[in-house]
Amino acid sequence: MVSAEAALERLCDPQAEVSAHYLIARDGRLWQLVREQDRAWHAGVGSWCGFADLNSRSIGVELDNRGGEPFAEPQMTALEGLLTGLLARWSIAPRGVIGHSDMAPGRKRDPGPRFDWARLARGGLARPTPVETAEIHEPLETLLVRAGYSGQASVEDRLAAFRLRHRPWGQGAACKADYAILRGLG
Repeated sequence: MVSAEAALERLCDPQAEVSAHYLIARDGRLWQLVREQDRAWHAGVGSWCGFADLNSRSIGVELDNRGGEPFAEPQMTALEGLLTGLLARWSIAPRGVIGHSDMAPGRKRDPGPRFDWARLARGGLARPTPVETAEIHEPLETLLVRAGYSGQASVEDRLAAFRLRHRPWGQGAACKADYAILRGLG
């Protein structure tokens, strides 16, 4: 959407059949649109760690950003505050904080390569990207599934989703750096 207000209008339109629990504007304004204990329609088809129907088992947070620019400081600060409360209230581990691209590889790309996952990880609000140099001899498919990238998407789409979050500059076939990070995530 072109603005938080446009997203708010769409997320509150029953005809759109899309919703989220929260929406955060670039300037840090936060709206709660659906009660946390209720189901929202934010995730769509996808899976994470072998679980499908993520709409029924997750809390959706939409961010006002088209993915091509860095996320604004007030927005990130509001997200950190929201996540701190969500993780505590629902006993969610940092590993459970994912993006749409994580759960729907090949179909969704958000929050995109400009999202500051490292900042969330430093605050204990998302799992960090591990750094490891050991040789890996397991198949890429096995490592992707163990890291949470399960589902019907192709191995290539799941690798691309993994890279959006952990190695946004990575391209081509899986390399030692991909394998090292994946081993640390599993």
